[in-house]
Amino acid sequence: RMGVAQLTILLALVFMPRAQAAWLGRLDPNQLLGPWFVLAVASREKGFVLERDMRTAEAVVVTLTAESKLELLSSRQGLEGCIQSVMHLQRQDSGWVFQNPSLGVLEYRVLGTNFRDYAIVFTQLEFGDEAFNTVQLYSRTEMASEEAMRLFTKWSKDLGFWPQQQAQLRRDFSCAHRILQVNRLPLLYRPGSLGEERRPGA
Repeated sequence: RMGVAQLTILLALVFMPRAQAAWLGRLDPNQLLGPWFVLAVASREKGFVLERDMRTAEAVVVTLTAESKLELLSSRQGLEGCIQSVMHLQRQDSGWVFQNPSLGVLEYRVLGTNFRDYAIVFTQLEFGDEAFNTVQLYSRTEMASEEAMRLFTKWSKDLGFWPQQQAQLRRDFSCAHRILQVNRLPLLYRPGSLGEERRPGA
């Protein structure tokens, strides 16, 4: 049975402005490649509200495999230090939507972006008996732009997240820097480049 939150999200995504949906549909997935800081999160995961003030900045490096799968290398703070993981997502027919149900990722969708500075990413997840969704703010730099924060807040509100379900992550980049070496960012990402991206340490 669909709850109010799920219905709100479904309606918001279905009625995304046509111009915006068409614009996103024309974009090449290669433009999402490269290093990103994750600076803000909205989540319905159990325990998020209690833990949100302790959450620190995360990092994601996005690459495209030879099989045209999206590869996400991520690093975040865990209970016993930094946790790094790699996940592969398959592109769906509908443009900017990816998934890997076997890993619990039912939907990975780019809601909005200018690619130079930020991307707003929606995910629908299911782990065991818990199903929830998130909105994340990806930023190319350690400080999000005003436009990026405004769009993150707007999308979170439009998708029905309560204020207490939203958090700007603490500015502790120790785990993020495990995969994002700041002094190498210019080598990792060049706006407009659709060539192969290099992973830190490669």
